[in-house]
Amino acid sequence: MMIISPSLLSCDFAKMGEEITRMEDAGAQWMHYDVMDGHFVPNITVGAPVLKALTKKMRAVADVHLMISDPLFYAKDFAEAGADYITFHIEADSDPVKTINRIKELGCKVGLSIKPKTPAEAIFPYLKDIDLVLVMTVEPGFGGQSFMADMMSKVKAIYDEVRRIGRADIVIEVDGGINEINIVEAAAAGANAFVSGSTIFNAVDAKKIISLLKERAKEAYPKEEE
Repeated sequence: MMIISPSLLSCDFAKMGEEITRMEDAGAQWMHYDVMDGHFVPNITVGAPVLKALTKKMRAVADVHLMISDPLFYAKDFAEAGADYITFHIEADSDPVKTINRIKELGCKVGLSIKPKTPAEAIFPYLKDIDLVLVMTVEPGFGGQSFMADMMSKVKAIYDEVRRIGRADIVIEVDGGINEINIVEAAAAGANAFVSGSTIFNAVDAKKIISLLKERAKEAYPKEEE
């Protein structure tokens, strides 16, 4: 199944609840919630209290991406706020093993993310213990950036490795500049979850674009894994 996770970073912040409902009604299975602390990345967004308010009525999976320096310290806040997946960066200050274990203890699924300059191999030692890998296809911190096609070699390397170790169930997610054109390349490399912001939120017909994204991803995904 191809998963579309609209990035709330691109929604109208004055109407976040309405925007989530609009995306859910349009067929989005997940909602991507970016958390930035102004330190790990050069921007500040929303935190756990806003997530808690949103998840009270959210039907979609709460796909929380922590772009913060100390995810271990803040994991509990986001778990209690209703996160389903909590993804943190391998480049963060927190110990990866302790952070993975803590997120599991809190009852959430665990994701591990890498920035564009970090090699795919950096997360290989942790693959047996996580549920999702997030490959950034832009430099994290701001929405609206252009897709970095050279990141697809990382996606393919991760795709191959999770199958080699018997963890084909791990979700491989890409985030950054995803649209109806480059989603084909991302899916062909092995991604099966796609974070897309302005492409979806700025579309005249959100349902149509989400359907198109799913269709193109499914067609491009490696056939032997369907």
